[in-house]
Amino acid sequence: MTMWVAHPQPLTLGATAMAAGHVGGGPRLVDKDQALGFQIDLAVEPVVTLLQDVGTVLLDSMASLYGMARPFSPASDMMLVLEEERSGPMSIVILGVDLGKNACSVVGVDASGAVVVRRSMRRQTLVDYVAKLPVCVVAMEACCGAHYLGRLFAAHGHEIRLMSPEYVRPYVKAQKNDDRDAEGIAEAASRPTMRFVELKTQEQLDIQTLHRVRSRLVAERRSLTNQLRAILLERGTIFPVGRRKLELGIDALLADEDTTLSPRLRQLVAELRAEWRELDTRVETLNGEFVELARNDAAARRLTSIPGVGVLNATALIAAVGDASSFAKARDLGAWLGLVPRQHTTGGKPRLLGISKRGNTYLRTLLIHGARAALPSLARSETPLGRWLTGMIERGVHRNAIVVALANKLARIAWAALRKDATFERGYPVAA
Repeated sequence: MTMWVAHPQPLTLGATAMAAGHVGGGPRLVDKDQALGFQIDLAVEPVVTLLQDVGTVLLDSMASLYGMARPFSPASDMMLVLEEERSGPMSIVILGVDLGKNACSVVGVDASGAVVVRRSMRRQTLVDYVAKLPVCVVAMEACCGAHYLGRLFAAHGHEIRLMSPEYVRPYVKAQKNDDRDAEGIAEAASRPTMRFVELKTQEQLDIQTLHRVRSRLVAERRSLTNQLRAILLERGTIFPVGRRKLELGIDALLADEDTTLSPRLRQLVAELRAEWRELDTRVETLNGEFVELARNDAAARRLTSIPGVGVLNATALIAAVGDASSFAKARDLGAWLGLVPRQHTTGGKPRLLGISKRGNTYLRTLLIHGARAALPSLARSETPLGRWLTGMIERGVHRNAIVVALANKLARIAWAALRKDATFERGYPVAA
C-alpha cells in the first residue's frame, strides 16, 4: 500500500523559511514553491500493528525534517525487522549456531549472505527449531556437545559443518558477543577453502572417552608417585628412577618393621600405596577393554600390524580420524597431528622451525612414544624403512629428530592402512 502525505504549507529556504516557522538546514528542504511529499511503503499487517508502524514512520520522518534524526528512509527499522523475521526461516541457506551450556545464539543467512534470522534460544528449543527448517547447512564450532547436536540435525537431512574455533575467530567482526560469534560461524562455513571437522559417530566418541579417562588415571598415578618420592626424600629415603623400582622399594619399606618413619607417616605411606594399587587396577581394566576392541575391529587389526603402533595407538587413531577419509593425502594426517616443521617464510626465504605441535596432543604423544620404542629394532632391520633410519643415524641427525620423523612416517602408513584397507608390509619401498 502506498500513501502520500503533504505538509499543509510549502517549505521555503533561507529567511522566508525561518519566517514561516520551518527550521533545519538539512539537504531535504525543497524549493520555495514546491510542496513537500514523501512516499511510505507499508506491508499489509493487522490493524494494530499497521497503526503502530504508520505512527512510527510519521514521527521518524517529521523528526528528520526538524533536524532531530537521521535522513528519512523508505521504511522504518521496525518494518525491516518484522520483514526479516517473517521471511527468514523460508530462505535460510546457512544456519550458524554458537553453542552454550544452556542458551545458544543462532544466525541464519540467505544465498546472498545477508542475515535473515538472529535469535537466542535454549538447547531443546534449538533442536525443535532446526527440525522444522527446510534442508540447509548447519554450522557449529567443534566443541563439547557439537557432535551430539550434529547427529540430531543430520537425522533431519541437514548438512553439518564443524570447524575449529581458531579458524572461526578471524570472521568475528567488531565486539565479541554470542550473536557476533554465530554470525562469524555462518560466514566461515560459507568459505570454499574452510577446513571442516568430520562428524564423529557414537562409537568413536565412546572410544575417545575411554582414552580420556585412562589419561586422567595415569596422570593421577604419576602425581601420586611423585608425591611419595618427595615425602620419603624428606626422611632420607631415596629410590632409583622408574615406577617399578619405586613400587618395589616402597613395598620393602613397608614390610621392614625397623624403619625411621613415624607410625603416622608409615600409615600414610601405606594408604598412598593402596591408592596406587587401585589406580593400577583401573588402568589395567581399561587396557583390557582396548585389547578387546582392537581384536574385534578389522581396521584396528590392520593398524596394529604397523611397527610402533599398538592397541592404544590403533584405537586412539580410529576414535580421532575414523577411516581417515577427511584427509586427501597421507601427509595431511601428519601435518594435522603437528608432526611436521612449523613454517615461518617471508620475503621468499623459507624458514623451517621445530614441529608445529598442532592437532591432537594425546595422539601425537602416543605416536612419538611408539616410534621411540620401535626405533632400535627397525634401525637394525634389512628393510627400506630400516635403511632410511640407518641413513639418518649415520648422518648424525639428533635422536629426537629421528624419532619424530619416524612418528610422522608411521602416521602416513596408518593413513594408507585405513584408506586402502591394507596391512603393513615390511619390504614395501618407503619414500625418503
